[in-house]
Amino acid sequence: MRIPLLATAALALCLPALANAKDKPDPIRLKATVERLVSFGTRNTLSSPTDPVRGIGAARAWAADELDKLGEACGCMQVQRIGRTFTGPRAPNGVEVIDVLGVQWGRDPNRVVIVGAHIDSRGTDTLDVTKDAPGANDNASGVALVMEAARLLSPEKFEATIVYAVFSGEEQGLWGGQLLAETARDRGWEVSAMLNNDIVGNTMGQNGIRVAGRVRVFSEGIRASETIAEQLARRGNGGEDDGPSRALAKTIDAIAGDIPGGLDVFMDRRPDRFGRGGDHEPFLKLGYPAVRFSVGAENWTQQHQDIRSEGGIDYGDTVDKMDFPYLAKVTAINVAAIRRFASAPAAPKQVTINGALSFDTAVKWAPVKGAAGYRVYWRRTDTDRWTGHKDVTEPGVTLVNTSIDDHLFAVAALAANGAESLPVLAGPAPRP
Repeated sequence: MRIPLLATAALALCLPALANAKDKPDPIRLKATVERLVSFGTRNTLSSPTDPVRGIGAARAWAADELDKLGEACGCMQVQRIGRTFTGPRAPNGVEVIDVLGVQWGRDPNRVVIVGAHIDSRGTDTLDVTKDAPGANDNASGVALVMEAARLLSPEKFEATIVYAVFSGEEQGLWGGQLLAETARDRGWEVSAMLNNDIVGNTMGQNGIRVAGRVRVFSEGIRASETIAEQLARRGNGGEDDGPSRALAKTIDAIAGDIPGGLDVFMDRRPDRFGRGGDHEPFLKLGYPAVRFSVGAENWTQQHQDIRSEGGIDYGDTVDKMDFPYLAKVTAINVAAIRRFASAPAAPKQVTINGALSFDTAVKWAPVKGAAGYRVYWRRTDTDRWTGHKDVTEPGVTLVNTSIDDHLFAVAALAANGAESLPVLAGPAPRP
């Protein structure tokens, strides 16, 4: 379709339903999507934008058509294309980078949850558009996940708007991620969460190392967007492990733990793999909570390589080296997380604490539109997970005999059905 709390036990009983999908991710569908993307030969961002059967243009058109079909079925989704010309060492003559978006409108069109993956692929030479670059795992796997999430979630109605993003230009310099992050800023979107999925479909890693039981979720602690003064304030508050993106990763970890037969989330406490990057990082630079999903064990002979056999090793990123039941499990975590964040109110703002020279701590925050209640968390400063909570219906509570010196505090907003926003770390109130 192309169109321009409640502090009761009943609240907690609502939560398991939010983690259970009405339908499960389908490994067969995921494989079919990956095979279709591979069939375009190469999806290098520098390849033909107009050839109907080969190259990045054909692949983007197919992705847009698939999202359009889902939009026709649900009457809820608008397919958008955003584009801009970028120039850099991996595109010396410039290239138009186009992102394909499926925008599933929520009751609040301005608050968004983004799930994204880059569609472009590459071989050994980033500038070579003639050789096949199948890009099965890097990153048709992520695009297949985004498409499957759209299929599962599009029949439902949510408070927040969900944006299913298919990026281009990742291999040239994270340009597709930059394009959408800056579009979100320019449109004034309130981004509740950004989930980037990049290389999420293999379990056999380098040197025969197999990791089938976990997925890595990378997150920053101190925000890239914080000023030095803000970083010092976070340090003084002891909140280095509680920035919005780290809170997002911890929440995803908890969500994954409630999925029967699912994967363990390996919380990697850095923005991305050592010295490398992904399309979530432009969102971090603008202050949005964003994380990257990636497999537990990478195989570098199958990334950024021309297809060949050399020294007894088969190089190249091909479909036969993937594990689609594993990809379905990563998809299930994404779907459950999106469902929760899109069902919940926005995260609280102006969350402050006061209690110096006292064993009682007063926690305050601004009211959140649409919130049925709030959950106030606390933990001792010698642990990294919340250990206690109290549900209240109005902003503000005093926690008796819970010392501000020895505890950290946070507040999440709750919907009437129990869906919960990200918890926001409490800090000192601004000085007059």
